[in-house]
Amino acid sequence: MGSVFSIFQFFIERIIFGYSVFILSAYVILAIISAFSLLRYLQKNSYVDYNVILSSPLVPSVSIIAPAYNESKTIVENVRALLSLYYHNYEVVLVNDGSTDNSLELVINAYDLELVDFAIGNRIYTQSIRGIYKSRNRSFDKLVVVDKANGGKADSLNAGINASTKEYFVAIDVDSIIQSDALLKLAKPFMEYSDKKVIATGGVIRIANSCVIEDGQLIEVNLPKKFLPLMQVLEYTRAFLMGRMAWSTLDGLLIISGALGMFNREIAIKCGGYFAETVGEDMELVVRMRIYMCDNNLPYRVSYIPDPLCWTEAPESFRVLSRQRNRWTRGNIDTLFLHRKVFFNPKYGLMGLLSYPFWFFIEWLAPLVEFFGLLYFIFSALLGQVNWSFFLIVYGFVYAFAITFSTYSILFEELTYHRYRKKREILLMLLAAWIEPIIYHPFIVYYSLKGNFDFFVNRKTGWGQMERKGFGKR
Repeated sequence: MGSVFSIFQFFIERIIFGYSVFILSAYVILAIISAFSLLRYLQKNSYVDYNVILSSPLVPSVSIIAPAYNESKTIVENVRALLSLYYHNYEVVLVNDGSTDNSLELVINAYDLELVDFAIGNRIYTQSIRGIYKSRNRSFDKLVVVDKANGGKADSLNAGINASTKEYFVAIDVDSIIQSDALLKLAKPFMEYSDKKVIATGGVIRIANSCVIEDGQLIEVNLPKKFLPLMQVLEYTRAFLMGRMAWSTLDGLLIISGALGMFNREIAIKCGGYFAETVGEDMELVVRMRIYMCDNNLPYRVSYIPDPLCWTEAPESFRVLSRQRNRWTRGNIDTLFLHRKVFFNPKYGLMGLLSYPFWFFIEWLAPLVEFFGLLYFIFSALLGQVNWSFFLIVYGFVYAFAITFSTYSILFEELTYHRYRKKREILLMLLAAWIEPIIYHPFIVYYSLKGNFDFFVNRKTGWGQMERKGFGKR
């Protein structure tokens, strides 16, 4: 029995160690690519005059689509911010997804809206439209409000696409704060590439908790004072600066955050719009658009802007964080399963041979492997068969890597955009990098496991209500 377990232990330990090295090596490679790409981007764009882009006749026309469900705490000031963006050829399409609070009433009163006869296309199926509102005040003539029966975020975005009139659309979360020049920077890639059609572009999302926001405008950037938002600052910095920048450079980006992304409207419609039966509608649409372009042999590109263009409210309680990460996990699994034909399929180029496998083996499977590795350790401990040297080497290696990677991300943030200017904030972020793997990361793994359980066992499909405190109420 002892020899059998020893053989089993030998293989399991090497599988765990090999998988750990594989993951860490992948992140190192992505970080190196991101670093060079980010420096090249900053150098290239240091000479860009966005005023010239704004005045160009080639600047794309844009519809901003903002789905809203029970967003009464922030909706008025966020619509005001959208109407104040530094761009001339755009409209704001606010979609009220059957809110049960007074969100619609607040917007009607704030912007002097009235019901109008408005021809809306039906190229994508959605839940029924109850009314279209426009303002009596010409100062708000860019604003269109669509009131519809509840159908979820994806259904609301599809209704906004149907109601939009511009060449491109920007999908946002209505609770987010967008930088005034965000549309200019998002539109720039669509004007740059001549050999490939840019079908989508996204930007960096930052945490707005504890920041000073007035009338929908970001006035002062502060590091979050509470523990959970602080941990998420580290997560977002790693993900956006060290991850998505690299995938954009490799032309293998599979996801554009639902908080802010610009898309070619006609391509999105030809793909059928957002898939309303998934909670990962942002990732799923990008993957489906890429598949459409490959299937039709159309050269294309999904671009990414490393500038911090959007600020959003992060969960401040474990209960809300659990819902969010559960939904992210289910959305990731759903997209991978819906488009499993891409897996190692050379027809889809780098997406099939590298991007999809990365999301499959690392983004999805890593938490599961980590959990089963813990179970293996507990089982070995109960049998008195723990290989302590192996355990300490792997744990120390992974812990040291996590700290180093987070520190590297913080360093690059400070060398590039330097949004947190107080020394104590930098020191606090560095301290957070040491405690995150021990205190915060286990919760993220647990929420991922719960998301897997809900997807495969409970067959949970709901979006989950994200409770907001509202900006300025910290």
